[in-house]
Amino acid sequence: MDRYKHIKYRKQWEIDAECAYMLGECHAYSRAITDIPIEPKFRDKLLRLSLIKGAQATTAIEGNTLSQEEIDRIDQGWKLPPSKEYLEIEVKNILTAFNLLLHEIVNEGKVRIITPELIMEFHRMIGKGLGDHLDAIPGRFRADERVVGTYLAPDHRLVPDMIDSLCDWLRREFHYDAGQKFPVSVIQAIVTHVYIEWIHPFGDGNGRTGRLLEFYILLRAGLPNIVSHILSNFYNETRPEYYRQLDAARKKCDLTGFIKYAVQGFRDGLKENLGIIQENQFSIFWRYYIYASFGDLKYTKKSVFKRKRELILSMPMNHELSVDQILELTPSIAKHYATTNRATLLRDLKELQDADLLVKVGRSKYRPNTGVLRALIPGRRDRGAAKQE
Repeated sequence: MDRYKHIKYRKQWEIDAECAYMLGECHAYSRAITDIPIEPKFRDKLLRLSLIKGAQATTAIEGNTLSQEEIDRIDQGWKLPPSKEYLEIEVKNILTAFNLLLHEIVNEGKVRIITPELIMEFHRMIGKGLGDHLDAIPGRFRADERVVGTYLAPDHRLVPDMIDSLCDWLRREFHYDAGQKFPVSVIQAIVTHVYIEWIHPFGDGNGRTGRLLEFYILLRAGLPNIVSHILSNFYNETRPEYYRQLDAARKKCDLTGFIKYAVQGFRDGLKENLGIIQENQFSIFWRYYIYASFGDLKYTKKSVFKRKRELILSMPMNHELSVDQILELTPSIAKHYATTNRATLLRDLKELQDADLLVKVGRSKYRPNTGVLRALIPGRRDRGAAKQE
């Protein structure tokens, strides 16, 4: 067993001040995402994108070459050519597993501790219907020796006891039954994933099984489903570093580096997704602000009122557009100004500037004056520059 001294079933990592701070940030970002009210259509879009990205990432690490766009089509019911059928089955298995576990945790409120039976069930999910394209029997521990790169996996006869020991240790170390703080759940998810890689209990599909366990533990801890893809996506985007960190942790018998690497990626992914959600919320408030602003304006012609309001609503936030680009924003905008003239558009743009809804940039470009609304956000110090933004 000296060859496998890295598999200790005891704490073999340190959480320094930097890592502890990042774990705190992860919790804060997760809570912020949970607490933000999101329009149902946008939430559904984010959830679907999250699951597709997660399926693409966790299978891509194992060599699946399907793109996110192809997986999107598969999720909509499209069939790939026979030559790619097994790749399709791989991602459909992951998508099905994601959805089943989401339903179990979110809709049914059912959560389970990590057991050998659960690990085998997850492997069965990812291996269903793959036949010879999975070098293992779905849901069964391997009965032969395996080498992964230069790593000789533990003797197959030791696997059942090693998995039993792993599950017993996870219960003792992380105390899920007694209640778990989110940062502890994050560490458990990462550690469980790594141990599945090290023990290599199945002939094939260990990485997908380990990452599915990671996904499950984080969901169980309250991670919002719309960001459930983040860790798998991070591992895939940094694949060489992912393997380097796994190998370094094994050689050093120390998970400190891998945990810090994973937590940093998790933190950055949560922050990025929170920004996307906040920007969507801001766009909703911007539309409300436009409607409120027009409610205070007086127009004698209703058609002029609607034309100017439609113009500012059609302009994308944070983009500078020339007059020609504005004329081509939408078919409706083009139609409005095709029946008038360029001077009418310039006059409309000037009046939107006067109403503080539009900013002229340089001599010939315009953009929505979202700064006037951003200045109303509590805690901002740049309110005085709102009209110049």
